[in-house]
Amino acid sequence: MPIIEALQSKHALDIDFFDLRGVSGFADAFIIATARSQVNAQALYDAAADALDEMGLPYKAEGEPGAKWRLIDAGYVVIHLFSREGREFYKLERLWGDSPSKRFESEE
Repeated sequence: MPIIEALQSKHALDIDFFDLRGVSGFADAFIIATARSQVNAQALYDAAADALDEMGLPYKAEGEPGAKWRLIDAGYVVIHLFSREGREFYKLERLWGDSPSKRFESEE
């Protein structure tokens, strides 16, 4: 998936993909990734946005640079970019833990 590859290329940590088809009425997939730093968070956001642009998917973004959580809503796929602290605080993956999921490793 181009979005996962884009996040991996910018060294995101703990990339999780949740298949929400049949589970959620508002999205088919969630992607959750952790940034290593504020600079990395911006690089992850830019990479995800570029991948969505290349895929021809319109999107809306929530959250400001430097925030603990940035959300990119591209309709059927929703991307959550967290700081380490934000991911630990919100523990968003608990909400969808019963859905099929896959963990992707960062490319070093």
